[in-house]
Amino acid sequence: MQKRRLGSTELELTTIGIGTWAIGGGDWSFGWGDQDEREAIEGILKGVELGVNWIDTAAIYGEGASEELVGRALRELGAAERPVVATKCGRIMREDGTVFGRLKKESVVAECEASLRRLGVDCIDLYQIHWPDPDEGIEEAWSTMMDLRSQGKVREIGVSNHSVSQMERLRAIFPLASLQPPYSMLNREVEQEQLPYCGEHGVGVVCYSPMMKGLLTGAFTRERAKALSDKDHRSRDPKFTAPQLELNLEFVETIRPLAEAAGRPMAQLPLAWVLHRAEVTSAIVGVRKPGQIEQTAGGGDWILTEEEIEIVENALRFRGEKLTQLGETNQGWV
Repeated sequence: MQKRRLGSTELELTTIGIGTWAIGGGDWSFGWGDQDEREAIEGILKGVELGVNWIDTAAIYGEGASEELVGRALRELGAAERPVVATKCGRIMREDGTVFGRLKKESVVAECEASLRRLGVDCIDLYQIHWPDPDEGIEEAWSTMMDLRSQGKVREIGVSNHSVSQMERLRAIFPLASLQPPYSMLNREVEQEQLPYCGEHGVGVVCYSPMMKGLLTGAFTRERAKALSDKDHRSRDPKFTAPQLELNLEFVETIRPLAEAAGRPMAQLPLAWVLHRAEVTSAIVGVRKPGQIEQTAGGGDWILTEEEIEIVENALRFRGEKLTQLGETNQGWV
């Protein structure tokens, strides 16, 4: 699998990264439903076997549940095969499973120590502010992360879900290694400002939800949408309910022939599409079981032609026109 350098750092990441949001379970407001722990670990191991060299997680995913599973997988892999590990701070879970932001120095330090312990590592390769919440706290968190870096507890520091103006505030203090934004065919907001900014300033981009939470895999159906449990946050996402769901599934069927003509699983097409942007270092794919990463890993090596890209763009324009006619917006990000 090809690799790309993460911004101006010395980290080289494979173009596909293992995402662990979903394996945090369903007992919190942004959960994905119940998770089989052994399947999650086997999925991570399979991803590494297929050549993926990095894992993305976060302390808030199941209040440490995801990090613990990643830690168990790392122990099974051993030091020689250990992939690059990225995690995040700044999100705290209440007793009822809802989430709020906290970016105070003491909290960031405590979260980092807890993440190191759960992951079973001495140093986190990429440590990120999960959300700029509260906005006025990002500088305090960033300065704290600089201290953690100087102490050798983290290797590189970056941000997730930040705007250009917020990144500028932090860049005035210390260079950003990376931005982790949501980016997919159905969520293109970062193309307007964030991607050009990152390209200009040497900030790596590791995008999450490139398959739009499963909608773009080619395996999602109306029946699956109806069957989503209350523990799965997608049941509350407008993109998974009418009228957006029908348009999204129609869009997938319009572009599916591109994957079929290339002899590839449909799930690889949205990954190749986000990776055609030069600013994008890697696309993070959710792995809940081995079969998923077996379907998606090859997307990291698919170089789309200009003709293929134009076919996707035409299909997206048609979808946008239909959304406008229905009075819908292209929003719905949770």
